[in-house]
Amino acid sequence: MSTRKATMSDKIYMVINYSLLTLLAVTTVYPFIYFLVLSFNDGYDAMRGGIYLFPREFTLENYQKAFQHPLILSSFLVSVSRTIVVTILAVLLTAMMAYALSRKGLPGRKYIVFFFFFTMLFSGGLIPTYVLYRQLGIFNTYWVLVVPSLYSFFNAIIIKTYFDTIPESLPESARIDGASDPVIFFKIMLPLSVPVLATIALFVSVGCWNDWFTGEFFIHEQKLRPAATLLRYLLAEASFEESTTAFETSTVQHAREAMRIRGVTPESLRVTFTILIVTPVLCVYPFLQKYFVKGVMIGSLKE
Repeated sequence: MSTRKATMSDKIYMVINYSLLTLLAVTTVYPFIYFLVLSFNDGYDAMRGGIYLFPREFTLENYQKAFQHPLILSSFLVSVSRTIVVTILAVLLTAMMAYALSRKGLPGRKYIVFFFFFTMLFSGGLIPTYVLYRQLGIFNTYWVLVVPSLYSFFNAIIIKTYFDTIPESLPESARIDGASDPVIFFKIMLPLSVPVLATIALFVSVGCWNDWFTGEFFIHEQKLRPAATLLRYLLAEASFEESTTAFETSTVQHAREAMRIRGVTPESLRVTFTILIVTPVLCVYPFLQKYFVKGVMIGSLKE
């Protein structure tokens, strides 16, 4: 087997390509590393600047202050339980919807697809959504974090397109052998669609974990607020506290001294809570990454 010898233009292309990819990787990863380093550094010392890769004055005080917050554990429990419940139910229900829409014998299939597609483009807005949740009785309950997140027609289209790539003769053969639609769906279609289901699970889980909007506008009980919403409140409080301290002490130097006495600065709290929010997603992503490219590519293409 003969191989073509790399020319000078090929070598130049490889150098430029790898250089750009390396630069892109560094610019993507370094902000997280920088935040991680700042979270383990003394807050007052971090205000001096000059910290890049390693903590200059290592401390765990930022994390101690973060976990001393009375709502941090309950908010993480709400986010974890919500993410698990919504991911399982959303993937299952969306796959069932996609399977029904992929069946060519479904009566009125074109009109059903148009109806869901139209409502996907034009939503009702915030106030109608608020009124709907109150009438459904899910406002300010745990279920307002779960029920509205179960449906996504965009995800259904991706799964439906993936189902269309499976040969029609496969479910037809099973149907001739006496298999019903539930049997075909659970024993044939789902096992053959692991890449796209894993991709949708990643979309849904990351979306639920990062969603602060629902907890901000539709939850009043503090114990029901998810971690992302609590993070937004804490960042707002930290900014307000910082500006108030600076105003009351008249000078920036006195404000810094006051924050040092409290043991942690608003900036160190910001980066610490950001690390706490991002870490669970980074732990889950490697397990689903191997399905991500295949699931998105096959599920988004229509031949």
